[in-house]
Amino acid sequence: GTMATPIVDSHARYGEPAGVATGRSDAGVGAGSGHPPSGAPTDHHNLEEACRFCFDVLMSHFRRTACPKPGFPNGEYPLFVTWQKFDQQGGSSLRGCIGNLTPIDIHDGVKKYASVSAFNDKRFSPVAEREVGVLECSVTLLFNFQEASHYLDWQVGVHGIIIEFELDRQSLSATYLPSVCSEQGWSQDECIKSLVRKAGYNGAVSQNLLKSIRLTRYEGRKATVPFDKYAVVRKRMGLWPGQWG
Repeated sequence: GTMATPIVDSHARYGEPAGVATGRSDAGVGAGSGHPPSGAPTDHHNLEEACRFCFDVLMSHFRRTACPKPGFPNGEYPLFVTWQKFDQQGGSSLRGCIGNLTPIDIHDGVKKYASVSAFNDKRFSPVAEREVGVLECSVTLLFNFQEASHYLDWQVGVHGIIIEFELDRQSLSATYLPSVCSEQGWSQDECIKSLVRKAGYNGAVSQNLLKSIRLTRYEGRKATVPFDKYAVVRKRMGLWPGQWG
């Protein structure tokens, strides 16, 4: 299936269509948002509950009920919501992944991107009601954005990366979340070359191009919850509306 490449929703900030990976990487450092960068997320943020809330958003959409209130702490972080779909063989494939590299209100952001990544990721058709039972949701909060000294100044399995480079007076950029390279089994070089393609460049990747890349590394805290575990918890908590069946 398609790999879990996030799409940066830059619409709100850069006047680009949602889903176009553009924008200065310092957007992720709290620049322009009027807020200092947040520290590392902790267990306090209860990201499992944030994942369950994403399912609440889908269920209330399909069942036409009011969406429950978020039951996890608020704060401000850049964040992404990812949907994966299980298949009969026990594997899974990407179903949608969109988020923001700028710190945003977690409650608003998780609610927004739960919906946007399920219904408006242009790489896929909108999620249908019959699919919800075979979905898995991940929420990733991003932190510790740092300018790297060169394009290999980051670690696979630890960092997400944003690359930016100029081509024909056009600025191209793209990002991979921290889990992508290790999930794909890529070396740093393979990861960078894939990102260059993702940014929209299809020519030969020369040493000059690689050396010209501005790279920002960041870390993520991620939780993942499949539908069946979500449903069990909600029913146990008495938070499964009768209208949901």
